[in-house]
Order: sequence, then C-alpha cells, then structure tokens
Amino acid sequence: MTTALAPRTALFLPASNARAIEKAHGLDAEMVILDLEDAVKPALKDEARAMAVAAAGEDWGARILAIRVNGRGTAEHDADLAAVRDSACRLAVLPKAESPDQVAAVIAALGGARLIAMIETPRGVLNAAAIAAVPGVIGLLAGTNDLRAELRIPPVASRDSLSLALQSIVLAARAAGICAFDGVFNGLDDADGLADEARHGRALGFDGKSLIHPNQIATTALAFGPTDAELADARALIEAATGGAERFRDRMIEAMHVDQARALIARADRP
Repeated sequence: MTTALAPRTALFLPASNARAIEKAHGLDAEMVILDLEDAVKPALKDEARAMAVAAAGEDWGARILAIRVNGRGTAEHDADLAAVRDSACRLAVLPKAESPDQVAAVIAALGGARLIAMIETPRGVLNAAAIAAVPGVIGLLAGTNDLRAELRIPPVASRDSLSLALQSIVLAARAAGICAFDGVFNGLDDADGLADEARHGRALGFDGKSLIHPNQIATTALAFGPTDAELADARALIEAATGGAERFRDRMIEAMHVDQARALIARADRP
C-alpha cells in the first residue's frame, strides 16, 4: 500500500455482525476493517474471531481487508494474533500501540502480516515516530476518541484541542514513508460536520479517514479526493513547467510542485 494509493475511506465493521459483513461487499469503502475489539461484546469475542477468519477467505475485490485485534493485555489478544496469522488476511490493526518493541513483537506474532498501528494514548503520540519506523508497519491511525479521553479534553471541545497529537501522527507517518489515517467522526446524521472534519483531516496531511457507518463513505471520499479544480490546476501546472523556478499563474513553482501535481493526479486515477 503506497501513500499515493492509500485508502481514503476505512470502514470499521463489527466482526460479529454477519449481515454487515455481507453488505460490505457492495459498499464503496476502499478499506474494510473487521473489528474484534470495541465493537464486539465480550460474550461474542470467540464467534467474532471465527467470523473474521471466514470473511477473510472471501473475495473482497479491490478493497483492502484488515482485522482489528484486541489489544495487548486482554484475554483475546494472543488468540486474535494467531487467527490473523493463519487466515487469508494479511493486514492487522493494533489498538493502543505505545512502543516500538510492543509493535515489533505483534508483527513477529503475525508471521508476515502487515500492521496499522493505532495511536490512541499520550505515550503512543510521543513514540509515534519510533512506532512508524518498525518494519512491517504500513500506517498509523489516529484513535481520536481515546485520545480525547486520555488527554482529558471535554467532549464539547473543538478538534483544535487535538492539533498537536494529530500533527505528530502525520509527521511520524511521513518521516517513515507510510500512510496516515484520521480518526472516526461520531455523528451519524451530521453530514456537514463529517465533511468539515474530513476536509480538516486532509488539510493536516492525512491520506484518509476511519469510519463507523456506511453513510459516511461518500462524504469522506469526496472530501479526501482531489476536486475537479485541483486536478485541472495540476494538469495545467505539469504542462506549463519547463524546469527550475518559474511563474505559473499567480505563484512560483519548481520541481517539487510538479511532483505534487503528479501525485495528486495518480491519487485521482487510482483503480
């Protein structure tokens, strides 16, 4: 998974919900994350694990499939890692990643599967760069709900309160050359709020956003995808560039801006 082809939409689904898994095959989400953690009741953990393994053997087309395991220290953690290791799924999501040693141990236990590390705690934020540099980690995902709770940010506070944490996650991912995903938006019927938050996430540098309901897919994909105006500008910039620093329309450009324009077009032309 390159950053140019990183999913714009990553939909969490309870692995215990057979109907939701079946419907996901027809959704436009670019990544589906079968959740064994928060979305699953304790009594259904074993059943959810078996259902996730079964679903991993199905045809998901162009979608990326991942399984979120239960975190270190839980009764289900080791069994979840073994299940992913022995399944057809080659991508796991680890909640509350806090240190490079912890993450490296999980990757070793996965036996070759890759990992997206969720940054959800102060320690995770402070160690994000080291976590991102662990071989096998292909992305960081901001756990914004847990970060708010851990940082004691009031529920009504604006997202500005998370700015340092979110920017630290993006910086860590970019330094390691891996993907960065924004956290979930909790409002299920607030399309405008979702669009605003998704645009904010893109402005911070995130590649895409994690979602909790199918009705959030289209709005998020639009917010993270380049607009027609951006694409037209990028194509015109590439055509006009002749090398070195020069004027293009109302601004100065150089080779770096040409590379950015090509990356933007490649992201729009993804399969």
